[in-house]
Amino acid sequence: MGLGAVVATTLVLPVLAAPAASADVPSTLSDVRVTDSTLTATLVLRSTSKALKVNPSSVEATIGGERAKVSVEPAERKDRSTMLVIDTSGSMEASGMATVRAAVKEFLATVPDDVKVGVVSFASTSGVDVAPTTDHAKVSKAVGSLRSKGETSLYEAVQDAVRGLGTDGERSIVLLSDGGDTVSRIEGGAAREKSERNKALNALKNAKVRAEVVAFRSPDSNTDVLEQFAEIGGGSVVNAGNTSAVSTAFNAAAQALVSQVVLTVERPSGVSGTQPVVVSGTASGESFTLTSDVDLGDTAPVEVDADPDPVLGAGGSRGDTSAFSAVAPQLLIPAVVVVFLGIFLMSIALAGPTFRSKRSERLQDVEAYGFGKARQAQKQAAPTAVISESLVHMGDQIMEGRESTTKTMALLERADLPWRAGEWLVLRLLAMVIAAIAGGVLWEAQALVGAALGAVLGFIVPPVILRFLAARRARKFETILPDVMMLVATSLSSGFSLLQALDSVAKDAPEPAAKEFSRALAEARIGSDVSDALDHMAVRLDSPNMRWTTMAIRIQREVGGNLAETLRTTAATLREREMLKRQVKALSAEGRLSAYILVALPIGLFFYSMWTNYEYVSLLWTRAMGLAMLGAGIVSLFVGILWMRQVVKIEV
Repeated sequence: MGLGAVVATTLVLPVLAAPAASADVPSTLSDVRVTDSTLTATLVLRSTSKALKVNPSSVEATIGGERAKVSVEPAERKDRSTMLVIDTSGSMEASGMATVRAAVKEFLATVPDDVKVGVVSFASTSGVDVAPTTDHAKVSKAVGSLRSKGETSLYEAVQDAVRGLGTDGERSIVLLSDGGDTVSRIEGGAAREKSERNKALNALKNAKVRAEVVAFRSPDSNTDVLEQFAEIGGGSVVNAGNTSAVSTAFNAAAQALVSQVVLTVERPSGVSGTQPVVVSGTASGESFTLTSDVDLGDTAPVEVDADPDPVLGAGGSRGDTSAFSAVAPQLLIPAVVVVFLGIFLMSIALAGPTFRSKRSERLQDVEAYGFGKARQAQKQAAPTAVISESLVHMGDQIMEGRESTTKTMALLERADLPWRAGEWLVLRLLAMVIAAIAGGVLWEAQALVGAALGAVLGFIVPPVILRFLAARRARKFETILPDVMMLVATSLSSGFSLLQALDSVAKDAPEPAAKEFSRALAEARIGSDVSDALDHMAVRLDSPNMRWTTMAIRIQREVGGNLAETLRTTAATLREREMLKRQVKALSAEGRLSAYILVALPIGLFFYSMWTNYEYVSLLWTRAMGLAMLGAGIVSLFVGILWMRQVVKIEV
């Protein structure tokens, strides 16, 4: 039997039925449990201004008109738990959530320390953010992270709260809602909405959970539903039209937990069936009287329907839950597996060049210039471990003939990444898929928007990384080129030929010079002019210093002279130029650091403010003036970046 039949409160609500007897203090019975010889219940007194202390000697009780012996015990001797069921749909807005946080803070400051408090938040989905706990600071943190967004799933939230409370002790919910449930209405119309409402009402009734309702106004308000919850749950409805009213309602719910005692009433012999139970007495000098109809045959233990698909923190990244909780369980595991495999495979691909031996690299360079069969055999025998050969072949066909393919291949060569055009295309597509899945998983409120942003990010980031790797390798080559020229000049002075000098560079010089000169040497040995081979290297690395070096070698070979001395002069010039660059870089370091700080400061403050005071920052995209300010700020930031970049950029 439910608490609606078990506990019919008559002094609870001015909006509900009139009480059987007049009373100064509204009161009700909660968690009524019947045995063959006794009736136990929690007496709940309501006062918005103060806590009430029951006088045990004044309490009297009758069952079915017959006087019954009653004993009174402190409520602390019984397990007590309450669940804050909070609407976080879009109708709450940032101001509404700020009001809720303030009200919950006062509630937690008033509620007794032994009372376990939990949190259920509901928007488009519902779930238990924090299971009932005496760690009230944890509850406060969870409520502080709630955000307003999405639709309303009220009926599912009530069922989640009942399940989360369990079956032991005096249990209650404090429901903040407008009574609307847009999710069930959207999914199945009026019939689905009625069915879900009945499930929620039956859950309260069968579990004998007390319901304290805080009703606020919105376009979807339904006070009739809220009154049904309060009536079935033996609680009250308080209309909250403003911040003060919400705080008062939560404070009243906390005072009700303070003003509790446990009653044990002995059943008179011969009394059975549904009988009126009348309890009267005084509390803090004020009288109370209540009448409830109780089915004395309802001796079955309290039962709670099991949740076939429990969700923790279904509202998203709240309290101690993660953003992954917003994803359906059947999609979470495949999404995580795909993201993990994608990252793992891309890591292998990026790390692949480090596992190649020098012998295989030199053999590959030689085969690239004249041994077509060996090269073809290598292509067939070395299918990438990242993606299947069929996808790579398809990528090659797509990339063939495109204007951007030449530039992409030049960047791949400059970065020393052994990938074909098709492999690069498939890797970019794989990055888009991984980023789209990650964006949809992490942005639970707008999964499609998150997936789209993730896909765009996955499309843009790989080329940026490729250009960075290519530029870094080219800069490293430019840095060590003067030392390489000195090594060549020393070898020439020792009597080596130019090819022998280049061979010593290929063996002894640091990377990437060793590999690049080894490639140029291989090209020269299969018939290409050494000047042309060196010029190809300069183009491959986009190195102006190497172009000048190649030009000096060409001039010396055409007009004659001492090549060793020419290279020493060239090396000295390059070294002085490099020293001047470093000097300019050191002198402009302060300006560049200032630019970095000025650019990073507003971005860092923005994300920090989103973490600490989301409502304040959210005005930037929830109000027209905020959007205008946000747009102006972004434009100004980009203008400042370009301006400071030109100020600290000095050509040498």
